Amino acid sequence: MTLMQDMARDTIVAQDNDWWRGAVIYQIYPRSFQDSNHDGIGDLAGIIHRLGHVAELGVDAIWISPFFRSPMLDFGYDVSDYRDVDPMFGSLGDFDALISRAHELGLKVLIDLVLSHTSNQHPWFHESQTSRDNPKADWYVWADAKPDGSPPNNWLSIFGGSAWEWSGDRMQYFLHNFLKEQPDLNLHNPQVQEELLGVARFWLDRGVDGFRLDTINFYFHDPELRDNPALDPSQRNATIAPEVNPYNWQDHLYDKNQPENLEFLRRLRALMDEYPATTAVGEVGDAQRGMEIQAEYTSGGDKVHMCYSFEFLSGTTPTPERVVDVLTDYEEKIGDGWACWAFSNHDVVRHASRWNLGEDARRLYAALLLSLRGTVCLYQGEELGLTEAYVSYEDLQDPYGIRFWPKFRGRDGCRTPIPWISDNQNGGFSDAKPWLPVAVEHLQRSVGDQSAKDDSTLAFYRQMIHFRRAWAPLVKGTLEELWSGDGIVSFVRAHGGQRLFCAFNMTNLAHPVALPPGRWRQDKGRPSRRSRTTPGGR
Repeated sequence: MTLMQDMARDTIVAQDNDWWRGAVIYQIYPRSFQDSNHDGIGDLAGIIHRLGHVAELGVDAIWISPFFRSPMLDFGYDVSDYRDVDPMFGSLGDFDALISRAHELGLKVLIDLVLSHTSNQHPWFHESQTSRDNPKADWYVWADAKPDGSPPNNWLSIFGGSAWEWSGDRMQYFLHNFLKEQPDLNLHNPQVQEELLGVARFWLDRGVDGFRLDTINFYFHDPELRDNPALDPSQRNATIAPEVNPYNWQDHLYDKNQPENLEFLRRLRALMDEYPATTAVGEVGDAQRGMEIQAEYTSGGDKVHMCYSFEFLSGTTPTPERVVDVLTDYEEKIGDGWACWAFSNHDVVRHASRWNLGEDARRLYAALLLSLRGTVCLYQGEELGLTEAYVSYEDLQDPYGIRFWPKFRGRDGCRTPIPWISDNQNGGFSDAKPWLPVAVEHLQRSVGDQSAKDDSTLAFYRQMIHFRRAWAPLVKGTLEELWSGDGIVSFVRAHGGQRLFCAFNMTNLAHPVALPPGRWRQDKGRPSRRSRTTPGGR
């Protein structure tokens, strides 16, 4: 339910350098979006072919997961060349065409920059590991073994086991917070910082509108390589790593979240400010201090513009009380910073399955997400109401899932191809065998089938996104009067003398809602020419 106080419609017309505040960003996982060359893997040309669907949703921007040259052991997050497109996805010419087409459709383009680590196939690492005195010897994090030959300290990898791997070439260990094939760059070295800033400039010069910065709080490590202390078992949670991973047993004081990161982020922001209307959203992976780090990284207007929030990317179905607790904590800590909210992405179980949501509940939570103060990220297929796909062990591609199977099945279940049509076993994604199987149950939720139905989940997302864009309080407004009770969460969004009261009933029963003081009416207008109903809650 949405109610209006002060009837003057405050429509946002002009787009300014702060377009990202309150924007809706659509994440594209290129391997699974659309295959154009019949090899079973999505590509940049395929994205171009399907951009009309994204534009019709009404979103402001797309975020494309990595497409750089890579051996693909972590599916592009192991970069071997930052300045080129992997042939699997196309060419730099294809990327330029994608930028052009997106801008024609009014879509901004953000790309996923992985600056904390590279592939071990990157030329920088090949040179760095040859000796201890070559020009790039200090471009990665190297350390001597302890006297007994064991790793330098107790740091653990998110992908399991020690975060240190032995190199016989240098007779030293190198740091890897993820796969051993993903060595960590040493950003304490000014040359490394300069090179990475040059990478950002390369893509800004090609016309990108900004970056999603992978693992932004992993850029720096403690130079003294101190051991992480044990974490009190009562504080363990599975926000960053699955429960089966002992990574959750440490308090990660020294392997990430270092103070030196702030100055590098200021340098990156200064570079981006040379390119008006660009933005950066940082992924903060921390289970204990995530909100505080978000505030630190986004406050003051001199670091990143916003940070990607993990609060709703794990755990059980958020109750009204949980929603209010998270939003209250955010409002108290974020200051003049900014959050980017998401329920699903390429690394977590799709929230329709994670929270066991029925059809009505999927729409309810979509309306809630699109009513929050902050920027919103939607993950491809979320607008179709897709559930987590079952992927058999024989079909698994994700090394994370293979490592911890069967208690953790990895990330493949949220990465299966998008179903575009229902009368094809591959859902119109590819004429060849897809890199991951198309889930049979997803075919009935295809874009083609849902586009033909006014009451589909896809139609609801289109309506709700256009509704958000039509009312300035939902885009730029404050968040006030948070309340929960009787299975309901409610709040007021306010901007420029206009107030929207939003209430969401998370039960299957009717409940009365107490209105804040003032004269209210239910908005029954059409928020945009493409909207047929006025969504908001139930």
